[in-house]
Amino acid sequence: MADEFPLLGSSAIATLTPANLMLAAVIWLCYVGGLFVGRIVVPGPIRPGSVLRDGSRKSYKLNGLALMGVLGLFLAAGQATGFFPLATVYRLFWPLFAVANVWSFLHTAYLYVAGKRRRAAAGGSSPGLVHDLWFGVELNPELLGVDLKMFAYIPSLLGLWVLNLSFAAAQWEALGHLTLRMWLYQGFFTAYIINYFQFEYGMLHTWDVIAENFGFMLVWGDYVLVPFFYSICGWWLVDYLEPMPAWQAPLLVLLFAVGMWVFRGANEQKHRYKENPGVKIWGKPAETIGGKLLVSGFWGIGRKLNYTGELMVYFAWTLTTGFQSIVPYVLPLWLVALFTHRAWRDEQRCRGKYGALWEQYCQRARFRMIPFVY
Repeated sequence: MADEFPLLGSSAIATLTPANLMLAAVIWLCYVGGLFVGRIVVPGPIRPGSVLRDGSRKSYKLNGLALMGVLGLFLAAGQATGFFPLATVYRLFWPLFAVANVWSFLHTAYLYVAGKRRRAAAGGSSPGLVHDLWFGVELNPELLGVDLKMFAYIPSLLGLWVLNLSFAAAQWEALGHLTLRMWLYQGFFTAYIINYFQFEYGMLHTWDVIAENFGFMLVWGDYVLVPFFYSICGWWLVDYLEPMPAWQAPLLVLLFAVGMWVFRGANEQKHRYKENPGVKIWGKPAETIGGKLLVSGFWGIGRKLNYTGELMVYFAWTLTTGFQSIVPYVLPLWLVALFTHRAWRDEQRCRGKYGALWEQYCQRARFRMIPFVY
């Protein structure tokens, strides 16, 4: 395969021929299917989720970190033996992208049919075909005991990780080494993914899991948008060989580290408080307004500093691409707009939910995302 697809330049990427699409489909089905089986058989802690809108409370097996380790061993073995060189994923980027889109449509169709059957059996009504396809019929559809919405985060984020590793493998094959830019990018992203799965239980309390039905919007976002769009910087770095000044590296490491501290620290503080209102934050008992709104730690400084920290993380690895093109910056700039709008939308919902308590909280935590600015 290495002879068929030269590594650098436009010819490095396989075209959408039937043979390439078939190979991509086999790889995709083995990948998703293997992770699904792993979700069932690989051990992991069982954690209770939040109380759902129907009053129920599910428990989830959280073995994402273990699955990442198993996948990493498989990839290392495939690379070492030549059975599955990682650069194959890079070469098949567009066929895999096409297959992922087809998978999203088929998965949505399955969710719709299965959900409609269960809804009909329960005597429920339907808002309409388009609504049910886009937003989903069910909140927590299951297959063989696996919550499909929570599971989707596994192939989504691990797929992003694999794509990024394939960019590094392609550069290594072409150059015999990795550039400093690529080393930093791979280190940042791998640390981010590991940390995500360390904090996998935090997903159980997110809006997507608690309130959003599982339809095409989330399916396509998980299986297509995240792995294929969020990896745009890695794609750019494969061919970008401009040396990085050595002094820039520690600054980017610092930006990434501070961003992770703020991002994960804020989320962790809120999660710990929800599980135990008597928890200590930054060495002091958690303080609230009205017993509902946390004002300790990061949450007493800004109302959405978790978004701020995440943006710092994204800009840290995007800055490894330098300033030769706007293309790698499409993702963080899009997230700036997305998070800004989401912060405003969350505040409208909280203002309606908490009323006067929210106004008191805003007086205490005066900033949304950037202290003294916004």
